[in-house]
Amino acid sequence: MFIYTIGIKLCYNKINEGVIFLKIGYARVSTGLQNLDLQEDSLNKFGCEKIFTDHMSGAKSNRPGLEMAIDFVRSGDTLVVWRLDRLGRNMEDLISIVNRLNERGVSFHSLQENITMDKSSSTGQLMFHLFAAFAEFERNLILERSAAGREAARARGRYGGRPEKFTDQDLQLMKTLVDSGTPIKTIAERWQVSRTTIYRYLEKMGKTESEEEEIIH
Repeated sequence: MFIYTIGIKLCYNKINEGVIFLKIGYARVSTGLQNLDLQEDSLNKFGCEKIFTDHMSGAKSNRPGLEMAIDFVRSGDTLVVWRLDRLGRNMEDLISIVNRLNERGVSFHSLQENITMDKSSSTGQLMFHLFAAFAEFERNLILERSAAGREAARARGRYGGRPEKFTDQDLQLMKTLVDSGTPIKTIAERWQVSRTTIYRYLEKMGKTESEEEEIIH
């Protein structure tokens, strides 16, 4: 539980008719082998009264420390991080979190980039819209790269999803065995996979051959 110190109580009586706005820090490291000293020192130096922490990858959507920090801050407070990548998994996630804060009247500040995002000010609104545009650009770029990668893979006879179980030689041998009348069960046992897997790859090969024939004709 967070307890105000005597010094903070004195400020409480002087600021905005009894309302004190706090700087609340959030720090995160990816593994237990890393430590939070650098981030916590910087946040304390900036004047954060309380710091919430997480020891986990930023790729995880469920970060207990971050959720506690968001629940703790109140309108007029500022959530502070050492660097932008400590808060969001990507630009889109960062914008989503900052938007949640701003809707509650909470500002966001990143020390390393010296950026403050607060919709209550014209500068803060500009920063928010710029970051939202960057998030959209990042999302579209990822989609375009994924689509281009899938197209290139199809051109080479590969398909999306999990890594392929069979090499090109395996597939050719599999097709030869099927054409010669070898039971699917026997073929599946040969590669130690299910019959469903064999049927799926045969279907893929059939579609590929059909597409190639259409191109030739």
